[in-house]
Amino acid sequence: MVKLIILDFDGTLGDTRANIVLTMRQTLAKLGYPARDEETIAATIGLPLEKGFEQLFPGIDADGVALCTRTYRAIFAENRKLLVPKVFPHVPETLAALRDRGYVLTIASSRSYGSLKEFLEEMGLAPYITYVLGANSVTHAKPHPEPVLKTMADLGYQADETLVVGDMPVDIAMGKGAGARTCGVTYGNASRADLAAAGADCIIDDFSQLLDIDLT
Repeated sequence: MVKLIILDFDGTLGDTRANIVLTMRQTLAKLGYPARDEETIAATIGLPLEKGFEQLFPGIDADGVALCTRTYRAIFAENRKLLVPKVFPHVPETLAALRDRGYVLTIASSRSYGSLKEFLEEMGLAPYITYVLGANSVTHAKPHPEPVLKTMADLGYQADETLVVGDMPVDIAMGKGAGARTCGVTYGNASRADLAAAGADCIIDDFSQLLDIDLT
């Protein structure tokens, strides 16, 4: 029986795609890198920021990655003041219902811990979340299973008691690598076909459908 639900943030709880795509485009333009289209940029969502730049520009050296990352974070901090991310439909009430049913709700994200905490507070989601892991909270970020394994170890749950929910194949890979059940959401940044190909145990089109999944 599932007791622990580990949630992704970007594309699962918070609709941050517009912020990420805009910031990435501005970063590339400022640093003189070739432009990338929205779908190519969106395909990096869910990866640690450094890995995202490596995916966009294979062969980029460590100094280039570091410069891109610093520039992106500075621009993102300004953009979030102008383009405020929104919570996806039915997220707050579904989190409240899951909590009331006794599930422990946590976050495992490739966003930094500090950024996650700020977003959760600003969006009013923090009261529902017991435990938060960002990319800088682990040695190996998703798709490596470490975030799930660390969450289970720290909170005292087993893989057969755990469900991982996310919008990207890396979320599914992270959960499956830890032996947990997985659920993909289609309203984020990957398609149903991508999530199915990654091996998601179930796929939903609205966050509220988590309440209808058989978690026994």
